[in-house]
Amino acid sequence: MRNPVLAASGTFGYGIEFARVVDLTLLGGFVVKGLSREPMDGNPPPRVWETEGGMINSIGLQNIGVRAFVRAKAPALRLINTPYFVNVFGYAPEDYVEVVRALEDTDGPAGYELNVSCPNTKHGGIFFSSDPGLLAEVVRSVKTVARRPVIVKLSPNVSRIEPLARAAEDAGADALSLVNTFIALAVDARARRPRIGGGFGGLSGPAIKPIALRLVYETARSVKLPVIGLGGVASGEDAAEFLVAGATVVQVGTATFWDPQSPARIARELDHFLQEENVASVRDLTGTLRFDPQ
Repeated sequence: MRNPVLAASGTFGYGIEFARVVDLTLLGGFVVKGLSREPMDGNPPPRVWETEGGMINSIGLQNIGVRAFVRAKAPALRLINTPYFVNVFGYAPEDYVEVVRALEDTDGPAGYELNVSCPNTKHGGIFFSSDPGLLAEVVRSVKTVARRPVIVKLSPNVSRIEPLARAAEDAGADALSLVNTFIALAVDARARRPRIGGGFGGLSGPAIKPIALRLVYETARSVKLPVIGLGGVASGEDAAEFLVAGATVVQVGTATFWDPQSPARIARELDHFLQEENVASVRDLTGTLRFDPQ
């Protein structure tokens, strides 16, 4: 990648929609929105609510389905000289496998990012992201068909992140990304109703950055895999903080809602930060936090 800044899944569409407003070649890469075996309509509106420190969304993983993506989106993405990754989700291990299998038959993706923040419908709705055994099963299943790198996107809605990170590593993951959104609720006190059509939603943006930094730090200390950090990155210095905490690469998500060019801007700002701090490479910044928790 040209630089360590990627646009995050769910905030950058299928990538090609942003080509008119941002030079995609200035990005380290981008992650397209989550794909499932079949098209999904998503949750009822309203789907987004702006909070004091970010936003809550309940899109409901709306997408066109993997077959339509391969047919309608992948050809245009192949013409862009920037690596892209495909976010993949499902409700049983075979769902993930079938999506990846379909993507393996097309040129273009640099790798896959598994969204494991979904309930396993075959095991009573237990979330893949909160059960090390179920998480490992998904990763192992995907690795049997994937020739490209597999990134596992971990959820922060767990009591301890380390067991999940190690389970993904042991099952063959090539990298980890974190964090996904925090389960949240916005309330309209006058109407006595949630402000989001689906009720609960996922909180993202600057408000979650301090917690995301902790989880990235704890994860990076517990595994040998590359860690991709995200959660409130809105400036080059934000990106540097994640690198210091242990990330190798960062993703920019919510910031693109108010500044679609933010991933490219943040990449420039990070480069300026490195120059100001006389740091030759982002590799020299990664994992340099001077902190030894007791």
